[in-house]
Amino acid sequence: MLLARFLSKIFIKEGIVLEDSQGQKYICGEILNKEKPLTLKLLKKSLNWKLLIYPELYLGEEYYKGNIKIENGTIYDFLNLTLKNLGRGKINIFSTAINNFVYALQFLTKHNFVKASKINAEMHYNRGEDIYDWMLDSEHRQYSCGLFKSREESLEKAQTNKLSHIVKKLNLKPGNRVLDIGCGWGGLSRFIAKEVGCEVHGISLASNQIDYCKKKARESKLDNLLSYELIDYRKVKGKWDRIINVGFFEHVSPKFYKIFFKKINELLKDNSDSICLTHTIASTNSPGPVNPFINKYIFKGGKVPAASQITQAIEQSGLIISGWESLIDHYNLTLDHWRKNFLQNINKAKKGYGEDFIRLWDFYLSSCSAAFKWSDLLVYQIETVKDFKSIPSRTRDYIYN
Repeated sequence: MLLARFLSKIFIKEGIVLEDSQGQKYICGEILNKEKPLTLKLLKKSLNWKLLIYPELYLGEEYYKGNIKIENGTIYDFLNLTLKNLGRGKINIFSTAINNFVYALQFLTKHNFVKASKINAEMHYNRGEDIYDWMLDSEHRQYSCGLFKSREESLEKAQTNKLSHIVKKLNLKPGNRVLDIGCGWGGLSRFIAKEVGCEVHGISLASNQIDYCKKKARESKLDNLLSYELIDYRKVKGKWDRIINVGFFEHVSPKFYKIFFKKINELLKDNSDSICLTHTIASTNSPGPVNPFINKYIFKGGKVPAASQITQAIEQSGLIISGWESLIDHYNLTLDHWRKNFLQNINKAKKGYGEDFIRLWDFYLSSCSAAFKWSDLLVYQIETVKDFKSIPSRTRDYIYN
């Protein structure tokens, strides 16, 4: 069986049992737990070739539809073992060829123009407020990577660490005007207003997020400092002392990378201390296609950039990179907390969204966690300025003191 031979080449460090739709079992790699081996069970014959030619799409899709089962473990266990063995390597020549073709096609046809950006944002972030209630930290409602000073820290503490780290990097002062692009549910803007006393204007393309932000601003009695607007970043006017975008750049798409940073340059004040901070997921590999499962079912129109794409766009915008930090072994921990929180509410999720959604969301969180732990994903925090005078200090001690 070709699929079994293919999997045997992947599972070198530890192995699995593959069971096809006829009940035939194949040992792929070295099985460590012989009594209860981790088993990939296929319920449809067509999966023999689907998983061979395009596993990036069909593994998640068919698991979500209930045509793949994991025995003696979970989908989280299977994905972690798979990527632990695979690392940053390519899966096989079939999927590589398809991915290269898809990448070329997307580069020519799929771009986040203004209308498409709003549709894509509404698709994901308006999926259901209760999902994010179950999953995210309760205090800041952050849907981005936390900063874990130790692996034992709570999700709430890690997200507070992240917000505090960003505030220090921006060298904020009371009275600064701050633009928050892709403000989410407003946790960062509220934190800045409360801790520093800045005026923050948040923008998003998801109407439910804007409604939530306005409500929380009133409840926290910070509405004199906070304002929110349903608007595309390309249409924003004005001048700002600081600009932040956390978890937004992944939604920009390569065609608009240069336009995005040119817009940042336009919106930053020409004073001596204006700074922009971009917090984004990125790939350590060269530019490539989007993950087809994530693009189809989770973040339509999303694209993880490569470092080379980011630096080129910043250089072409006229901005200067003044700081660059890699956050490794943080987002996998964040995702693990989200998954744990979500599964603790599995009965509510099942009642509201059905069994298929449970599998969909579990695969999404598990696959992303495994990619951050074993594969090519990490988070960059990038500070950009208009000129050398904007740098807060000759050293970066001001961030850590």
